[in-house]
Amino acid sequence: MDLALLIVLTLCAIPLVVFTSGAFTIAIAVALLVFVPGYALVSALFPKRDSLQPVERLAFSLILSIAVVPMIGLILHYTPWGIRTSPIIAVLSGFIIICSLIALWRRRRLPKEERFEPRIHLSVPHLGGGTGFDKALTCLLVVVVLGAIGTLAYVVAAPKNVEKFSEFYLLGAEGMMEDYPQEAVVGQPVHVTVGIINREQKDTTYAVEITIDGDSVDQIGPFLLSKGNTWEDRVTIVPTKAGADQRVEFLLRRNGEAEPWLTLHIMLDVREEA
Repeated sequence: MDLALLIVLTLCAIPLVVFTSGAFTIAIAVALLVFVPGYALVSALFPKRDSLQPVERLAFSLILSIAVVPMIGLILHYTPWGIRTSPIIAVLSGFIIICSLIALWRRRRLPKEERFEPRIHLSVPHLGGGTGFDKALTCLLVVVVLGAIGTLAYVVAAPKNVEKFSEFYLLGAEGMMEDYPQEAVVGQPVHVTVGIINREQKDTTYAVEITIDGDSVDQIGPFLLSKGNTWEDRVTIVPTKAGADQRVEFLLRRNGEAEPWLTLHIMLDVREEA
């Protein structure tokens, strides 16, 4: 019944955590992060009653939860979904349900008297009895629980300092980090791809000025880019005079500022038309 209840509560917690907020939601999220994944995994690994002592099962549930959740976050970091609330809740819930189903299957293959069944004892634990290992494990459990609760409380309460910046980049004509133009002919166009990513945490106006050896030859914008969005376009450059090592600069300005915020450049060898 504990595993069946775990699956039902996990399915009920998904919309609660994703679509609501408040102290109760935070409590549910804390349970999903610091206890439930480890408990499901321990249940799948140790279905027998005598495999672990109750305090060991509880300690391993907390420790494995603290290990599993960052691992899931690390895996999601390298996926298109990234580390966001919805993907984390979805993957974590899937992990809990799969482990719980495996644990149910393994328990049912055991004789009933050998299956683990959670039991609640209303006695107050003390450190006076038991072996040295039990005492050490109990102390470790207390430290882990207090550390986990303290860390989560800090993460929830601490102000979120989000870094604000703009990304400005150049790519080749086909939008790849290759095939940058190096040679050109007077009067004939060359192409590059210019991109901007707005990470200023607000809508921002951008403009890009293009110069060749300090002489302005073109300007893009100004245009408004919403926060978090990306602008990317293929830009045409037409050299007007011959010369080696001509510096083609791309000057990014924000919100009408006179001074460029970021600068990128390529070098062109321009020759006369044959």
